[in-house]
Amino acid sequence: MDVTLNGIELRVLGSLIEKELTTPEYYPLSLNALVNACNQKSNRDPVLNLDEAEVTGALDSLRFKQFALLSGTGGRVAKYRHTLVEKFRFSPAELSVLCELMLRGPQTVGELRTRGERMHPFADLAEVESVLQDLMDRTPSLVVRLPRQPGRKESRYCQLFAGEPDLSEAAAPEAPRSGGGDDRIAKLEQEVADLREEVAALRLAMDEFRKSFE
Repeated sequence: MDVTLNGIELRVLGSLIEKELTTPEYYPLSLNALVNACNQKSNRDPVLNLDEAEVTGALDSLRFKQFALLSGTGGRVAKYRHTLVEKFRFSPAELSVLCELMLRGPQTVGELRTRGERMHPFADLAEVESVLQDLMDRTPSLVVRLPRQPGRKESRYCQLFAGEPDLSEAAAPEAPRSGGGDDRIAKLEQEVADLREEVAALRLAMDEFRKSFE
């Protein structure tokens, strides 16, 4: 990538993509809604606690880099949206995969399929692999396959918007997880995340409703 994003910029951009795909009725996002999206406890790794100044700074930088802009449909409240479709001509499937990699870091094909279902329905693992290959084949590449970690059967994939990953760190053994396999855990995580998304959407709707009368 000619332009490299820092961690906060990546979280802001990923949150904008996510809300466009999961709650389009509330998109573009106000600053308050975007801060809440960045700080969600579901579908985020790591969980952050950003304030308005940090998110505003990231938005200013993303606008300068032409990854985001101020929407003209916000009315009295300023609202923001990403520009990745105009800039890269991404499909919804590509946006879904990139969004997951931005919000949760490196993941396997199975994890991307399970967690990305809320944004785009993938028919099977082969479809996810095809999307990843297309993103790797771009010039410059936007995704890279990481060396397989010791003890894991599948390789993980990483986005390159934040620059080249540290391969020595990426190949280090992952902390052990309790319970069953990755797919089962990912499905349970997604069920909880979906419920949290619905609650967050309702809270956002009430917040925007109240602001319209201020």
